[in-house]
Parts: sequence; C-alpha cells; structure tokens
Amino acid sequence: MTSQSSQQPETGTTGPEEPNLDFAGTTPYEDYVKADVLTHLQHPLSDDPGELAFLVTTQVMELWFTVIVHEWHTASRALRADDLNRALAALRRSTYELTSLNASWEPLAHLTPAQFNSYRSALGEGSGFQSAMYRRMEFLLGEKSAAMLVPHRGAPRVHAELEKALHEPSLYDEVLGYLARRGEDVPRSVLERDASLRYEPDPGVEAVWARIYSGDPGSDLLRLGEALTEVAELVWRWRNDHLTATRRAMGAKQGTGGSAGVAWLEKRARKNVFPELWTARSHV
Repeated sequence: MTSQSSQQPETGTTGPEEPNLDFAGTTPYEDYVKADVLTHLQHPLSDDPGELAFLVTTQVMELWFTVIVHEWHTASRALRADDLNRALAALRRSTYELTSLNASWEPLAHLTPAQFNSYRSALGEGSGFQSAMYRRMEFLLGEKSAAMLVPHRGAPRVHAELEKALHEPSLYDEVLGYLARRGEDVPRSVLERDASLRYEPDPGVEAVWARIYSGDPGSDLLRLGEALTEVAELVWRWRNDHLTATRRAMGAKQGTGGSAGVAWLEKRARKNVFPELWTARSHV
C-alpha cells in the first residue's frame, strides 16, 4: 500500500517555491509581450538558411527605431516644457538603445557577396531607405526631405505620420529654442526657420556652443551638449557600420531599391548630426 507522503502531486500543481504553470488561457507573459505574434512574422522567400537571420535582424532594427523615436519625442517635449532633467534622461536612454541598435549589425557584418546574393533577390525592390520609422528618426535629427515621403504614398496612415513629422520641429530645433529661452544668442533666422527643410549649419549657433563649452564645465547647457554629442556619435557609428557591412556584402554594385548603394551610404556617413556641436570644438 502506498503511503500518502510518497504520492506524486496532481498534474498542474506546484510546490511552494515553484512558479505557477497553470493558466486558463495564454500566459501573462504572452499577453504582454505578444511573443507568438513576433515569432511568426518571419516569412523567408528563399531556401537559403541565412535569409532568416537577415529578416529577423532587420525586424529587430525596426523595433529599436521605434523605441529611439519615442525617446527623442520625449526629449523634445521635455525641452519645449523647459524640463532639462527629463530631456537628459530620455537622451541617455536613447544612447543605450542606439548601442543595441548598432550591435544589430553583427549578424550581417561578415556576409560575403556570395552569401548575400543567395537571397538578395528575395528583397526585390525593398531597401532600408524605405523604412518609415527610420525616416522619422532622420527627421528628428534635422535631416528633413519632402521627397522621402513619396515611397509611402500608397500607405495613407504611414504617409500622414511622416508628413506630420516633416513639418514638426526636429529634436535639434527644440534644443536651440531651449538655449534661446536660457538667454543664449541663437540667431532669430534659425529659430524662425521652416522646420520642414533640412537643417543647415549656422555660424551663430556654432558661436553659442563655443561659448557654452568655454564656460562652466559643470553647467546644465554643457551637459545637454555632451548628451547630444553622444547621440550624434552613435548615429555616425550606425551609418558607418551600415556602410561597412554593405561594402563587404556587395562592393560598389547598385543598391536594392535603385539606390546608389555604397556611394549613397558614403555620402550619408560624411554628414555630422548636430553639426555645430562638432565645429564649435575648434574654437574652444
């Protein structure tokens, strides 16, 4: 006869130190994360085993774009409200996220031309420059271009979001407005510029940053300048990692989607984000 103490626990029950394993429907984790949705969004179009890594890596990048856009919007709103600490916290978080975004290149950074060619045709006319969320990132950095809305005319919601972002002040516009309210001599022509146009460097803004960096090394405005510089450097690293990975995978061939490939990426990599923050250093 089996004693009660030696009987096995009933199916589905757990001990006092074990996690609950019995749920009426999906798990709370699934309800929150939607992991089942995420892990069924991959539909490779070739038989090449490397295509799945390419597809997942690209989707992961899109998720990081989304988070970073959220952080920069948070920073922009905080600056508009003169809440510097909240803006700095959002910018700091975005640097961690940019670091993770940049690390996403690792699975693709060592592709040979033959490996990339094995599934490149699956992309068709698809290209990263068509990413709407990445375009919103670029708009927030001041890289505005009405022409970049054209690829999204067939998606009304996306097009409307991008058009709104095109006409809104960039993160840098909000920074310069904040500096002006703090008494810095930001040129009126910069403060009143058409926000839908690409930001162009201004000697007056360069002079403002030079004064800030020549002053109190512990000032709030210098802290803001350094937070923006960190963001700018990580964006530059992103662009250069993209350029390097593309060079390794396809050389100087025309890019997907009809872009100029490496030549187009080289041009992008040469552009500084928040340009006067870099040139002002020569005057300190």
